[in-house]
Amino acid sequence: MFVIELTYNVDLAIIDAHMSAHVRFLKKHYASGNFLVSGRKIPSDGGIIVAVGKSREDIEKIIQDDPFYSRGLADFRIIQFRASQRADDMPKRIDG
Repeated sequence: MFVIELTYNVDLAIIDAHMSAHVRFLKKHYASGNFLVSGRKIPSDGGIIVAVGKSREDIEKIIQDDPFYSRGLADFRIIQFRASQRADDMPKRIDG
């Protein structure tokens, strides 16, 4: 599993102007089964994506598809980890 951390490089107004393209990117990778959960960080200086993939290289390739990446609007950090435990009621906890 992977945690992808985005840190914005530009003003939030510029991020918001490109948000619809970023959301299309997110939906594409939710549909492909790679993304599990995502959202803006608090405070709004970036975002987090929790993803699954075969390798770090696969995740790096996916990130290159993000308009925030291709337009240089955010820095990306990939954290890989082995998911060894999980809550049985995870959807309930996320929806809170």
